[in-house]
Amino acid sequence: MKKHLLKLAILALIFTVSCQSDKKENQEASTIETVSSEKKPDMHTSQNSLDWKGTYVGTLPCADCEGIKTTIRLNEDMSYEAVTEYLGKNDGVFDTRGYYKWEDNGQNILLSDDNETKFKVGENKLIQLDKSGNVITGELADMYVLKKQNMNDKSAITFKDTKWKLVKLMGQDITDSKAFITFSTKDNRVFGNASCNNFNGSFEIENELQIKLSKMATTMMACPDMTIEKQFMAILEKVDNVSLNGNSMTLNKAKMAPLAIFEAVE
Repeated sequence: MKKHLLKLAILALIFTVSCQSDKKENQEASTIETVSSEKKPDMHTSQNSLDWKGTYVGTLPCADCEGIKTTIRLNEDMSYEAVTEYLGKNDGVFDTRGYYKWEDNGQNILLSDDNETKFKVGENKLIQLDKSGNVITGELADMYVLKKQNMNDKSAITFKDTKWKLVKLMGQDITDSKAFITFSTKDNRVFGNASCNNFNGSFEIENELQIKLSKMATTMMACPDMTIEKQFMAILEKVDNVSLNGNSMTLNKAKMAPLAIFEAVE
């Protein structure tokens, strides 16, 4: 009888210890789950939740000019192209290329330019930040915003099928010239006038930037002054990339200053 009671006591003790152990494990698991839930970061950032690739346009404030017309294109390979035009200034157009990186917060990007320019990436917009990485406030705050271009907007000026009038060649203003160029979507044909003779050929474009002209041919008229024509045709042999800035288009060689600047003709 005593042995039987002893066995029952031992079984009761084992059952009690087991229940307490299970309860403790459940409490610890619940605590870990709660702490994990509290510390779980918000994974929704501009970098992973927005369609940030594309072209952004706006006019930034300028201390000694009418404004800085700015176009920035962000590419998926983390490269960028920026065209800035200091309105009202001669030789005020600059074309830069480089790379950008995301800051740890996944909200801001840093350009590899000399000024280490920072932008906050928002829904269809870039907001330029100050040197400390803060959003600029005050009356001019809205002017530090670049808006993303809608590539499906049929009313927007496009690179192809637009007549581009030559307005600057090798840094010199061009006036009273009929020189122009057009890149046609039909058969990727390029044609235009070099100020005296008509020309035509073919073009290939990749990544919306890189361009290659080939099979160029011209008519053989002689004009009193062939200076513009000779320079124009010479740069068509050198150009390897293009850029758009609203109603302006530039033909460029690598990261050099624009070889030629054009304006869209209605």
